[in-house]
Amino acid sequence: MQHWSRIEAFVEVVRLGTFSAAARHLKVSTSHISRLVSQLENQLGVQLLYRTTRQIRLTDAGATYVEHCRHLFDGLRDAEQALSELQAKPNGLLKLTSATTFGERFIAPLVNDFQCLHPQLDVHMHFTNRPVELIEEGYDIAIRMGVLKDSSLIARRLCDRREYIVGSQSYFRQAPRPHTLAELSQHRCLIGSRPNWLFEVNGQRREVRVEGCWTGNSGPALLDATRKGLGLAQLPDYYVAPYLASGELVAVLEPFQHHDTAVWAVYPRHRHLSPKIRQLVDYLVANIDTLLPINPLD
Repeated sequence: MQHWSRIEAFVEVVRLGTFSAAARHLKVSTSHISRLVSQLENQLGVQLLYRTTRQIRLTDAGATYVEHCRHLFDGLRDAEQALSELQAKPNGLLKLTSATTFGERFIAPLVNDFQCLHPQLDVHMHFTNRPVELIEEGYDIAIRMGVLKDSSLIARRLCDRREYIVGSQSYFRQAPRPHTLAELSQHRCLIGSRPNWLFEVNGQRREVRVEGCWTGNSGPALLDATRKGLGLAQLPDYYVAPYLASGELVAVLEPFQHHDTAVWAVYPRHRHLSPKIRQLVDYLVANIDTLLPINPLD
């Protein structure tokens, strides 16, 4: 407001009882406070204060005006306090999207725990294996897998994620174990959400296009087909760890395993990151390892 300083000067004079006390509180001169109050009276066209050398006293108009002004200042303080609390603790609606299986098994339990700690927070979780446009679709956080594309988004690493080429014992009773990437063309490959498998050769990323008799966009379905001996599959550690430990599945082509993959929490770049995003991401980073299976090949 253009005349906010005049109102503030008037309210402080009434609250503290003298022009000099108001001046000390606002860190200006006494003459400046007197000038501001006079300007306010001229603006309103009424006298707000009776002034004598010994004291000041409110006029009837001044008493009415200061009462309304006090409510205004109280509302301002409440607004500032509400903003401070909003910045200090998670609040409002938080929208998160994640790949289906990883999200259901590992992200959702942690988000639920986080909401138990912050019941004032509303949570919307969406699980899908399709690429989600974070900003366009209105999400606060996305959980993404693998090697990230360059973007303007901020990404924090939640945990490592290794992918294995695996087959069942029954499959390898029918087919030899491959030792080179070229040998994949001689095998039945089970294809998940992408037809290219990711490897590392001499420190360089290499993608190999595979073909096979089975295609599906479901990780659990792909794992089931692999366990039943239908072919080889590339699956992340959190799917195959218990079956590698038991010996039901066998990992092959490990010298070509790509190591620069991970699980990421991705969110838009903001000058002032909201507490709900910052604190949830911190919570995920701190606690995700408590839910992940132990990798038997580490």
